[in-house]
Amino acid sequence: MTRPSSPATRRPPFDPELVTTLEKLTAAEPRVVSPQALAIRRQRYADAARTLDHTAGGAVTMEELDVPGPEGGADVYLTLLRPSTGSMPLPLPAIYFIHGGGMVLGDRYAGIDALVPYAADGSAVVVSVEYRLAPEHPHPAPIDDCYAGILWLARNARELGIDPDRIIVMGVSAGAGLAAGIALLARDRGFPALSHQILLRPMLDDRMQTHSSQMLDGEGVWDRNENAFGWAALLGGPSEVSPYAAPSRAEDLSGLPRTYLDTGSADTFRDETLEYAGRLSAHGVSVDLHVWGGGFHGFENQVPDAALSRICRTVQDEFIRRALAPARQAKG
Repeated sequence: MTRPSSPATRRPPFDPELVTTLEKLTAAEPRVVSPQALAIRRQRYADAARTLDHTAGGAVTMEELDVPGPEGGADVYLTLLRPSTGSMPLPLPAIYFIHGGGMVLGDRYAGIDALVPYAADGSAVVVSVEYRLAPEHPHPAPIDDCYAGILWLARNARELGIDPDRIIVMGVSAGAGLAAGIALLARDRGFPALSHQILLRPMLDDRMQTHSSQMLDGEGVWDRNENAFGWAALLGGPSEVSPYAAPSRAEDLSGLPRTYLDTGSADTFRDETLEYAGRLSAHGVSVDLHVWGGGFHGFENQVPDAALSRICRTVQDEFIRRALAPARQAKG
């Protein structure tokens, strides 16, 4: 695959194991830059997510809940995955998961297959939230839905067998941006207390002024054209942008929970991830940051058997399991 020639937009090389699959994806998937392409991708997302077994062959009980939404709004849908066995010690920590999709794609089933093992082995209750998508529902609808869901979860934690002091917010891509927004909201409103935020290749900055945001045009991965489409769908016309919508705009990052961030070196969101990690550290937040050399956006899921993907998932898993451990084990 040809690299851009302009020094201003040059990208690092893709990992060789990823290139062949990337070329196939480029040929098969329409880029999300129009309402027509968006409709096609939404259907493919839904079809793929719903074919998966989220019960791990019966080890996991799957519950569907309608909970109160934002004030004056419709209910929010949550999917809960919990261990099926009744012998697990309670309460368990919770992973509150927010799916990706550029603010315009996906549903609460997208991506939760990766979290099924934590419910299956009794490590956690996994909760995935359905939020309204842009452009039909621009900001603040998505963040309002996500906050309403985690608010209900925290208020009802004991009844759900969840430890209210061990709630992790986790998101992927646009969902990671929403997770970062939730962490800011929870800090500013004083509830709920979050133990960690896990931000995988997060979509954080609507301004798209970084080098990495401009280096991937036409290369078959999420580039600035799709990024512009997603942000325009979320934010609408020119206006003051809330840091809860675009967390990179937050001036004060102090008082946030321990944070895991990762990105690929050839990811559109690379630079905003690095900048956010640096600013979190400067504000006294404990940060675990990983940049995967040669990785493009979503590589570990799209090319799961590649060595880089296996290492990436192993490191993510190790952090999550430490985060889920009781406090006396997690320290140090």
